[in-house]
Amino acid sequence: MLFWPSLLMDGMLWSGQAPHFIDRFQVILVDPPGHGDSTPLTGPFSFEQCAQVITEILDDLGVDKVHLIGNSWGGMIGGTFAALHPDRIGIAVLMNATASPAGLRQKFEYGVLTRSAQLLGAIRGPLVRPVIDAFLGPTAKHEKPDVVAAVNESVRRVNIASGRHAVTSVVPRRPDQRELFARIRTPVLVVAGAEDATFPVAETEEMADSIPGARFVVLEQSAHLAALESPAEVNALIDDFLTDNPYPLPA
Repeated sequence: MLFWPSLLMDGMLWSGQAPHFIDRFQVILVDPPGHGDSTPLTGPFSFEQCAQVITEILDDLGVDKVHLIGNSWGGMIGGTFAALHPDRIGIAVLMNATASPAGLRQKFEYGVLTRSAQLLGAIRGPLVRPVIDAFLGPTAKHEKPDVVAAVNESVRRVNIASGRHAVTSVVPRRPDQRELFARIRTPVLVVAGAEDATFPVAETEEMADSIPGARFVVLEQSAHLAALESPAEVNALIDDFLTDNPYPLPA
């Protein structure tokens, strides 16, 4: 079971999922390109290259197929991988994601963030607040200080030069994947957060509508990082989807 996190987050986003699934699956927590312990980026990338990263991880580990769980960037790449590599995936759970290209407002907001971070040389102080506001909703900000602290810590660890290339690739250069996602044939669960300001429910539902047979669920008290904000609910959704889609993986 492979987990790919959101932009500006690393594999620790899935700290509530790994212990839940580790007894039943080989759990792979990805630090995506330019994040965590992965090699820093020196330029932008395509979503097809990200899908290729997954195949390389699987090949290196000797894994034939995976269930793929992704949040935001990970949800987008999960759909890319499912469409391009149908022989290597079991189920896919795509959370807080989109299949649409970035709109003008999002391009502007993330452009301001990356330019400001570049000028200061690090994401800290006033630059963390816009990320918190984009990623977390009122429930997490008012009732879950541990979640706020985890996001704060993750964002502060981002290498600015590397992170700028990732933001450029995932936001302004993000492709329209709706036509590609129409080719997906694997069972897919799409999860939206009712409080998600980055990808509102209607946008994530549009992504689900582009995937044949996809199941769509809204988590009422979650925003953009559902796995971190509502780990028990997310684990239950994944468990139920696995039960409904008993997709055998090689031992």
